Parts: sequence; structure tokens; C-alpha cells
Amino acid sequence: MKPFLTLAQARTPEGAELTLHSHDTEFYIRVNRQPLMGTNASESEKVLAELACSRLGQHTAPRVLIGGLGLGFSLRRVLECVGAGAHVQVAELLPEVVAWNREFLTTVNGLLLDDPRVEISVMDVFQILAQAPSGHYDAILLDVDNGPIAMVKEGNGRLYQAQGLATISRALKPGGRVTFWSASQDSAFARRLAKAGFKVEIVGCKAYPQAKKKTHTIFVGDRS
Repeated sequence: MKPFLTLAQARTPEGAELTLHSHDTEFYIRVNRQPLMGTNASESEKVLAELACSRLGQHTAPRVLIGGLGLGFSLRRVLECVGAGAHVQVAELLPEVVAWNREFLTTVNGLLLDDPRVEISVMDVFQILAQAPSGHYDAILLDVDNGPIAMVKEGNGRLYQAQGLATISRALKPGGRVTFWSASQDSAFARRLAKAGFKVEIVGCKAYPQAKKKTHTIFVGDRS
């Protein structure tokens, strides 16, 4: 049996321990020793991207913002969905995660960071949204933390409250779409999203294609 290896470690600004691991051909990220994501369960991250980009067909140069790089699966699917004129900005809070993609995950999605359509911003996605011109983005994908319930950084929760949703709405073009990844269902968040003026759709999805249950949730919000 091949060993479960620890490849790298990092600390979040609030002190949580983030670790990168490998086992056989798979890679995993844990936070405080708890599973956060893995290459063996990336299906919902791809669905997050597909739903965000499904209305971009007529846009020759869409602006897309991805909150959270992770293992790069959402980035890969976005780049597959958009054309050569797209600009895809990826906000990743931890520079170590960007470095891990370049150093350890080139066989996964790390090479995508050098795609000419991609801009990597090492900063909090909330700050990027707050500083963006009004109506700047055609689509926004948020795979931040564990969804509305923060696991990595307590401050991530503001994205899912009224202030964060108003900031997202302002940064989106009219008719733009935001998608949120969540490890679980959250009816209270769906109500907040609707109250913020979004047309809401809730999509259950599998962690991996052969899964029997849809254990993850994608919240879709269309700005009217």
C-alpha cells in the first residue's frame, strides 16, 4: 500500500493549519486535519463552473471571477467553457495554495495558471468584489471555505450575509450570474440570496460521478 504523504503546510491569517497531501495518484487538502477537498471528489467544482458559465455563450470577452483556487478544477472547467477573449480572475487568499498548484499539482491543473486568459490575485475575494467597478463581472464563482458555514476562516462568512450579497450584486452586470459552492444545503442562505434581489436556483450535485447521492449543493443567483 502506498503511503499517505504530507507534501506542504501553511497557516491561514487566523491560524488554521492547511496541509497538502498525496496518496497514490490523488491529492488532498486538509484544514486542521479535517478533509477540505480532494482530486478524487471534484465533480461539484466542475458543476459550479458550468452553471456560472451557462449564460455566457454570446459573450466574446466575458469577465469571470473565481473566488478560491483550491485544486483548480473550477478554473479548468471555466476555461473550457469560455472563448479566447475571456478574462478569468482567480482570487486566492493564500499564496501557498498558488505555489502548491505550480509545484505539486502541474499534472492536475497547475499549468492552467499560465494560461494567458488567467489572472491570479493573491487577496481576499471580498476585497476584490468591494473594489470592483459597478457591473464589472459577467459571472462570479465562489468556492470559498465550506460554503455559508465557514471552516477555514471565520471572516469568509460575510460573503454569505446581506453585506456580501449586496457587494456581489453591485459587482455583477445586470443579468449576470453568481454561483456558490456549499458542502450542504442551507435554506436560510437561499432566503438571504433571494432577499438580496437574486433569482435563486438550488442544484444538488455529486462529489464524484459514480456517487449514489447528491451530497453537495450549488446555489445559483441571477441578478435581475
